[in-house]
Amino acid sequence: MNSSICPVGVTIRPITGADEIALFNRLPYTINHELADDLVAQRRRPEWMWVALHGDRVLARVAWWGRGGDSTPLLLDILDIEDGAEDLTEVAQALYDTAAKQVLPSGTTPPEYGRFLPADWREDPDTYRAVRRRMGVLENTGAHLTVERLRLEWRPEAGLPAPDGRLAFRPALDTDELIALMTRTLDGTLDAHSRTDLAQMSPHEAAVKHYEQEFATYSSPRQWWRIGTLGENGEPIGFVVPARNAYHPVIAYLGVVPEHRGHGYVDGILAEGTRILAAEDVPRIRAATDLGNVPMANAFARAGYVNFERAINMAWQ
Repeated sequence: MNSSICPVGVTIRPITGADEIALFNRLPYTINHELADDLVAQRRRPEWMWVALHGDRVLARVAWWGRGGDSTPLLLDILDIEDGAEDLTEVAQALYDTAAKQVLPSGTTPPEYGRFLPADWREDPDTYRAVRRRMGVLENTGAHLTVERLRLEWRPEAGLPAPDGRLAFRPALDTDELIALMTRTLDGTLDAHSRTDLAQMSPHEAAVKHYEQEFATYSSPRQWWRIGTLGENGEPIGFVVPARNAYHPVIAYLGVVPEHRGHGYVDGILAEGTRILAAEDVPRIRAATDLGNVPMANAFARAGYVNFERAINMAWQ
């Protein structure tokens, strides 16, 4: 990690607590409204949320996120620099370097960086410049872009996607059945995070990791999770995990086993997951897929999901 010298007249420090959320939120970002609740739920801690100040002016800010009660963060998800004529890259660099040394355990790989972006971020010169400035700060510490993702949303006015009469659905028999299906669907996956995992571990280990780090944390009913079969009591051909995370109803995962791909079953599986959540009278359903996963993006589009944002992830090796 590079070391930076704090510019003269700039104070770099963590926020004192919930009383400084308004100060922290002087720099705009789409998740600002979630930060106060995150502090209450201990998904964030004041000592994970840092600002660079010149007097009472917020020049830059950085923050990490974790699961409630975690002792170390899982994600760097806020890095903002005041948008103005003055080049504050040096300030942001000093802020990140100083905060990371205090927040992250010494000698460990920093957690991944994730950032939500406007869907047209490349077309708007100001937005593109701001994104590249933030990325440059992290690139200077050894981070690199790993994937860009589409953030997708379904709303009731889009209407429910049509079911697939070839398929029947049932809850998963148990955790082992779901993990076994997840393991099979990793064969030929186009998902960048899954491919990274598969370069380091077996498909079964990757499936267990995903289950334990995400699915096992959901408080929503596991009865919502559906296995798609060819007819009643037929062979499982795929699955979908509708859930509620800490913020939204989501299609957390769906997949079709390799031998049944190419027959359009993904549409029926996604329709079932959407139906499960829509029956809860939700105002929206969120989902995401890699920009490069064109077949999955097309399936979401056919089901009435629209691309309302993008996201980028960066990682350190």
